[in-house]
Amino acid sequence: MLKLYNTLTRKLEEFKTVKDNIVRMYNCGPTVYSYVHIGNLRSFVFADLLKRYLKYKGYKVKQVMNITDVGHLTSDSDEGEDKLMVAAKKENKDPYEISKFYTEKFREDIEKLNFDKADYYPKATEHIKEMLKIIEVLMDKGYAYKAGPNVYYDTSKFKEYGKLSGMKVEELEAGKRVEVDHNKKHPSDFVLWFTKSKFKGHLMKWSSKFGEGYPGWHIECTAMSAKYLTSYFENGEFETFDIHTGGEDNKFPHHEAEIAQSEAAFGKKFVNYWLHVKHLIVEGKKMSKSLGNFYTLRDLEDKGYDPMAVRLLLISTHYRQQLNFTFAGLDAAGKNLEKVRDFMLRVDEMNGQDDAIEIVETARKNFEKAMDDDLNVSGALAVMFDFMTEVNKINVKDKEIVKGFVNDVLDVFGLKINFNREIDDSIKRMIEEREEARKRKDWETADKIRDELKQKGVVLEDTPAGVRWKLLK
Repeated sequence: MLKLYNTLTRKLEEFKTVKDNIVRMYNCGPTVYSYVHIGNLRSFVFADLLKRYLKYKGYKVKQVMNITDVGHLTSDSDEGEDKLMVAAKKENKDPYEISKFYTEKFREDIEKLNFDKADYYPKATEHIKEMLKIIEVLMDKGYAYKAGPNVYYDTSKFKEYGKLSGMKVEELEAGKRVEVDHNKKHPSDFVLWFTKSKFKGHLMKWSSKFGEGYPGWHIECTAMSAKYLTSYFENGEFETFDIHTGGEDNKFPHHEAEIAQSEAAFGKKFVNYWLHVKHLIVEGKKMSKSLGNFYTLRDLEDKGYDPMAVRLLLISTHYRQQLNFTFAGLDAAGKNLEKVRDFMLRVDEMNGQDDAIEIVETARKNFEKAMDDDLNVSGALAVMFDFMTEVNKINVKDKEIVKGFVNDVLDVFGLKINFNREIDDSIKRMIEEREEARKRKDWETADKIRDELKQKGVVLEDTPAGVRWKLLK
């Protein structure tokens, strides 16, 4: 029985779907003004892990991960500039060009990290019509108002505002710590629609009955989740969906605002289960460009790390606990992948008569017990490595059963390991070139080739008997 921690109720709850055997899940995706960093990736990888385990449990999963390409300001509230516009000015490019470029880079990252692709990756800019329809509904119902240049959501009208974050409206007085928007009735109100009078130089704008402008960040996710997970825009019927995930920083104001505007517009509970991923730190410190510890997947690849090792490290600490991302941890993750690969190759060579069925059944039961406990990945990993230790003590006849269990675990974790024993001719030539460089004592060239091979998933080990290699991916 799968249990998940629901931020909304602050309890560990048995997971039950709205529709039999079907999970409808929405995941807050990237704001595409730059490369996503490892903190972003932790949240996205968690969503992929959750989806994979739900599928392992037999559910059919319909997943939506949005692409925010307009409306996300430099603060998560209504202050500052649009992040896309800031990037466009900095790089002297059109904002659409910026969003297209970084959307493609995001897709490359999740491909390298072996994501089970979502059913939809909707872009905010392609769903303006749906956003405006919901804003009109909120206006008609009295939950929204136009003041000065913008359309605002009136948080005082939604009596449960704050139920997700646990904050009370009187505690949400943004005006105490940031610039005051005097058009708001209450400091906690938020913008549904900005007009050009808010940001005169904003290049991304659309016509509307409220004035030419662009959407606030929060309304975007309400519109896109309703479009792809319900039939609201087809027949006016909104159906509560199952899961919404995001980083802990999304909890307030973003997800709080989503609930308020969605439940006011649709008249029904928005989502049943809210799951939030804790921030990570790097080497014990907050990740920051000024500290020089701000990393993207590309940065780690440039240092010679396998994306699968990055993925393993990102999931190895429970999602509700802070992850301390260290290079020692990344090295350990890489070694653990090697252990799994070596184990599977060793099993291939076994030709004994020992029965492994009972060991496999016990391991599978314990794996599922750990994962059913709010996705306890560290416990599940321990089960797999204990299983490998037990199998290594015997000479099994049930090779396919043993490998089948390990492959199932790897599939849930999204870890792709190359179990081939051969390397192609181009890799062989690189190894030979490195050996020649070593003989010449050209250590710089030798190290460069070694790093390039590691990026290709080939790890070299220099021994007195000569160089040895291992395939990681």
